[in-house]
Amino acid sequence: MIKIGITGQNGFIGNHLYNTIKLNKEDFQLVDFKKDYFSSEATMDAFVKNCDVIVHLAALNRHDSDVLYETNVQLVRKLIESFVRTGCTPHVIFSSSTQEENDNNYGASKKEGRQLLIDWSAQHGGKLTGMIIPNVFGPFGKPDYNSFIATFCHRLTHGEKPEIKVDNHVKLIYVGHLVDEIISCIKEKKYVHQYIVPFSAEVKVSEVLKKLTSFRDLYIINGEIPAIESHFDLALFNTFRSYIDHRNYFPQNLTLQADNRGFFVEVARFDSGGQASFSATLPGITRGNHFHTRKIERFAVIRGKALIQLRKIGTDEVINFELDGDSPGYVDMPVWYTHNIKNVGNEVLYTIFWINEPYDPENADTYFEEV
Repeated sequence: MIKIGITGQNGFIGNHLYNTIKLNKEDFQLVDFKKDYFSSEATMDAFVKNCDVIVHLAALNRHDSDVLYETNVQLVRKLIESFVRTGCTPHVIFSSSTQEENDNNYGASKKEGRQLLIDWSAQHGGKLTGMIIPNVFGPFGKPDYNSFIATFCHRLTHGEKPEIKVDNHVKLIYVGHLVDEIISCIKEKKYVHQYIVPFSAEVKVSEVLKKLTSFRDLYIINGEIPAIESHFDLALFNTFRSYIDHRNYFPQNLTLQADNRGFFVEVARFDSGGQASFSATLPGITRGNHFHTRKIERFAVIRGKALIQLRKIGTDEVINFELDGDSPGYVDMPVWYTHNIKNVGNEVLYTIFWINEPYDPENADTYFEEV
């Protein structure tokens, strides 16, 4: 059992890493970290002593003054000072950036922090993985802070117009892929002072905006699932979906067409393949209580009364949707939201489930957790 601590565990990358490690309870044990540990030698030392691995993610990303540089370097110094005081040499994974070579305070602070850790490892026999990370994007990033993709997604889903400042080619990595890289470094004990993390895609900023705009037009305006032709498309679409205000967007109504033969409802238009299922659920029964980290899933209520519930992993707030087959509708499940559907009526509930990939028991991407 490897004990892992994450500085910055509540940040964008840290939260994804924390939640993913929680899914590997047989291999890893998480050691909680709070940012005020940096202000107390005693709590920092206790944290360090309890960790086999420390992933150092805590840092300022944006700031208008030299405070960013000083803060980021000082955080590394405080970590090293604790290693020296306690005599501990955990495996340190340091998140640096491809901006190391750029003329800005953020890149300079990352380069200096990595060098300080290299010096520490040489003097004290420490184990270091210095990750040089490209631009990271993914669900729940802060707009105008973590990524231009976060900014574009937020604006497109909130009726605002994104603007391109510089139309460069950008190397990108999806946060889920970065988390996989970090976990691989832990498992394989990859001790290397400069590890160039491979990027997921290299695209122009304008190409990303074009694709995100098409997601808005197809998905938000027309209710269609866009073509998902690559891992990058899937990562980008799941990122885009995470910025939708689910409370105000769902449930979406379906068009019911009835005649003397019965009725017909079109549930989804998509160009993504996948698997569609029909279910009949008895009164009082609940299905689901699980979440996905990559899958796109739709619940469409065709007959009966249903309560669909969502809760983002790591939070307590539950979002409730009441659907009635007399006015058919659907709710799509965001990644990293545990969800369920309950028959709250007196008759059988008819539901159609669609998911963008056939079920594979060897790679199910289905994690059970009560809403």
